Amino acid sequence: MFKTTLLLLALFIASTGFAQDTLKFEKALTVASGSRYGREAIYTDALAWQMANGKLKVPEENGEFGLGTNGKMVLWKPIIADKNGRFRAFSGRGTQTTNNPFLNPGSVDRGSDYIYITYTAPEARTAILNVVGGNSLFFNGIPHMGDPYASGYMNIPVQLKKGMNQLFIRGANVLPVLILNDKKVLIHTDDVTVPNMVISQSDKILKGALTVTNTSLKDLENLTFNTILNGAVRKVAIPRIPKLSMRKVIFEFDTRGIIKPGNYNLALQLLIGKDIADQKGIVVEAVEASSSYKQTFVSQIDGSLQYFAVTPQLGGWKANSALFLSVHGAGVEAIGQAKAYKSKDWGTVVAATNRRPRGFNWEDWGRQDALEVLALAKDQFKPAKQKIYLSGHSMGGHGTWFLGATYPDQWAAIAPAAGYASLKDYGSADGKIPDSSKNVVEKMLLRAGNQSDVPKLVSNYKPLGVYILHGDADRVVPVSYARQMRKLLGDFHRDFSYYEYPGGEHWFGDQSVDWPPLFDFFKWHTIAADTAVNHIDFLTASPGISATYRWATIYQQEQPLKYSRIILNRDKKQSLITGTTENVAVLKMALNDFASNQKVKITLDSLPAIDYLTKTAMDTILLEKRDQSWKVISSISQEDKKPGRSGTFKEAFNHHMVFVVGTKGTDEANMENSDKAKYDAESWYYRGNGAVDIITDKAYSPAKYKGRNIILFGNADNNSAWHKLLNDCPIQVTNTQITAGNNSWKGDDLGAYFIWPQKNTHLLIGVVASTGLSGMKSAYANQYFAGGSGFSDYMIFSSDLPKEGANGIKMAGFYNNQWKLNETNAAKP
Repeated sequence: MFKTTLLLLALFIASTGFAQDTLKFEKALTVASGSRYGREAIYTDALAWQMANGKLKVPEENGEFGLGTNGKMVLWKPIIADKNGRFRAFSGRGTQTTNNPFLNPGSVDRGSDYIYITYTAPEARTAILNVVGGNSLFFNGIPHMGDPYASGYMNIPVQLKKGMNQLFIRGANVLPVLILNDKKVLIHTDDVTVPNMVISQSDKILKGALTVTNTSLKDLENLTFNTILNGAVRKVAIPRIPKLSMRKVIFEFDTRGIIKPGNYNLALQLLIGKDIADQKGIVVEAVEASSSYKQTFVSQIDGSLQYFAVTPQLGGWKANSALFLSVHGAGVEAIGQAKAYKSKDWGTVVAATNRRPRGFNWEDWGRQDALEVLALAKDQFKPAKQKIYLSGHSMGGHGTWFLGATYPDQWAAIAPAAGYASLKDYGSADGKIPDSSKNVVEKMLLRAGNQSDVPKLVSNYKPLGVYILHGDADRVVPVSYARQMRKLLGDFHRDFSYYEYPGGEHWFGDQSVDWPPLFDFFKWHTIAADTAVNHIDFLTASPGISATYRWATIYQQEQPLKYSRIILNRDKKQSLITGTTENVAVLKMALNDFASNQKVKITLDSLPAIDYLTKTAMDTILLEKRDQSWKVISSISQEDKKPGRSGTFKEAFNHHMVFVVGTKGTDEANMENSDKAKYDAESWYYRGNGAVDIITDKAYSPAKYKGRNIILFGNADNNSAWHKLLNDCPIQVTNTQITAGNNSWKGDDLGAYFIWPQKNTHLLIGVVASTGLSGMKSAYANQYFAGGSGFSDYMIFSSDLPKEGANGIKMAGFYNNQWKLNETNAAKP
C-alpha cells in the first residue's frame, strides 16, 4: 500500500499557551480521473461516482483506477512535492511542470486530476486541514470545499481516525497542510472583512467579521466576542458553531477614541461563557473622509457581513450629484477598484464586491450584491435620480453588460471595459448546447440559465448610452468580444461610443477604468422620468431576476425561463396603450400617468381591446392572458409564482436562509445529511464570503425562523421538519423512493434538488434530498453555487449522475404558475 512521508515543519507554543504541529506531505499519488465541472448543473466525476457507489479501491502506485474515455486503463502514478510541499500534477502522468498555465494556483483548473494522500495518525483526534489549491476534496470520505483560487483561508476542522486517514483532492496544483492543535476553538485572521474608520463619520460603532473554527466534537454555544480598540471595549454575542465546522462571525468595535488617521491595533477575544477560548489581534486603518475607504453592511441575502468601497466626491458631497457603480474584475478587491478612480467633482464612485474578488461573476448572488450596494449608496449619498451610471472592467465588464441588460431602467449609461458579454462565450462552452442535441434533460436545465445569455438581451440597451472601452492588444479578454457587441449594437443602437486603446493590454493603468472620455460620455446622459417614457421594449428570461421596466411588469410567464418580451406604446392624450407580448401570462401596468376616473383603452397582441376605468391617480392594472384574450383580474393568488418568488432552485439561497439537517434516520443517514449541509456552508463561505445557520430538525420551528428561507437536508423519513413544510409538495422523497406527480422511482441510490413555496409569504424552501447514502453522495456536488449555472425548479437523479452526466438524471423541469407539475415544462430521458 502506498504511504506518504510527512515533514514536521514547526512545533511552537503560541501566546495563548497551546502546542501546534504543522505537517506537510512529501509524496502522493495522482490520477487523470476525467472529471468535468463547469457553470452548469450537469457534471461528471468518475472518482466521486466510485465513492458514491462503493466501488473506489484504495489507490496504490501503478494501481488501476478505471477505464478512460479512450478505453485504456488509467493508473495511479506517484508524484513528489516540491520544497514548499506543493504537488503539481498534469493529466495523471506524474509530470511536474511550472509552465502549464492551467497550474496557476490562482486559477480554476478543469478538475481532471485527483491527488491522493494518506496520513497515519497515532491516535484518534481532531485537526485542521488547509489545502491551498484544489477545487474540492474528500477527507475520510467526507466532502469539503477546496481553495481553487489559492486564497489560503480554508481552515477545515476534521476528525482523524487512529491509523490511516485518506485525502482525495480534486486539482492539479495543491499545497495540503495538516495542523494538529490542542484548542477546540480558534480565531483565524487570514480572511477578515473590516471597514476603514473614517474620521468625520458619525457612526462610531463599526462591524467586522472573521472566521472561527470549532475543532471539538460538540456544538459550541454561549459564545461572545470582546474587542478592545484604544482602550474602548465592545462585546457582542455570536451564533452557535456546530461541531467540526467553520463559520464567519460578526464582531463590533468602538471607534470613538480615534481622531487621527493611521493604523490601530484591535484586540479580539473569543469567550465561551466567561472563559477566554482564543485571542488574536488585527490592524484597522483610520482614514480621512476624502480618501477611498471600505464600509461594511449586513447583507439581507444571508445575514453575513459584506463591504463596499467608496471614492468620495471631490470637495465633499454636493446635492444633485451623480453616483457611479463600479464592478471589479476577477481577483480584484472592491477597495482596489475604488482606488483606481480619482475623485470626481460631480459624483461619488461606489464599488461593490461580488461577495468575493471572484465571487459569482456578477450573476446570481453577485448580481444581488450589486443591487444591495446600489440601494445602500442611493440612500447614503442621495444622488440625483437621473444620474446613476454603471461601469466595470474585465469580469466587471461582463458584469456591466449583464446588469445593464438585466436592469436597463436603473442606469443613464453603462461603460463595459475589457469585458466579455456572456459567460457562455468566454473561456469555455459551459452553459451552451448545440441546437442539434437531442438531450431534452440538458436542454431543460440550460434553459434555466437563459438570463446569462447577454447577447440575446441586446435590445434592452436601446434606452441606454453605451461606451465600450477595450485595449486592442488584450490577450486575457481579446478585443473580439468588444467587436462582437459593437456589431450587435451597430444594427440598431443610436447612442453608443466605441474606443480601442492602441497597444492597450488587459490593464493599461488606472485609465483602463478611469478614462476621461468615458466620464464625459456619462455627463451627457440622464435617466428619463417614467412619465416621459411612452415606449417600452423589454426582454427577460426570468421574472425572478428581472420583471419590471418602467411602468410595466412581466408578472408571470407562459413558459418558465424562456424569453419573454413586451413592446408597449402609451398615448396619454388618446388614453391608449397598445402593444405586443411574447411568453407573458400575466402583465401588470402602472396607470399613474392617467387621471382618476379616466377611461383607458388597452389593446395587446391584436386581441379584443379592454376598456378600463382608473380608480385613482395611482392605479395599477393586472391583465391575464386566457383563452386567446386578455382579461382584467383583481389579483393573483398569494401562493402563485410572482416576481421575487418564481424559481429556480438557486433562488432558495436567499432571505437569510437557514440549513435544517435531518437527524431522525440511521446514524449513517444523519451523518450524510450533516456532511452535505456543512459542505454547502463551506462552499457558500468560500465563494460568497457568506455565513449560514446550521440547525437540526429538532431545533426547527416555523415561529422561531419566521421570515427566512429554509434549506432542508434529508427526506420525509429522516427529517422531522419535512412534514411541517412539504406535506403538500408534489415531489416526495422517502428512504425507498421518489415520487413526482405521476412519476416514481424506487431504490436507495436516488437524489433530488427542488424548491417549494412557503405558505402565505414570499419565501421559499430549498430541498437537498436522497433515498439513501449513495443518493446523497451523488448530491454532494453543489454546482448551484457556480456563477451563471442554470438549475431548474427541480432535478431528480440517480447515483449514476457523476458517471453518466445528463443520462443520470431522471427528470428535471419547472412548476407552472400555480406550483403544479405538468408535462409541458418537464423533461425525462
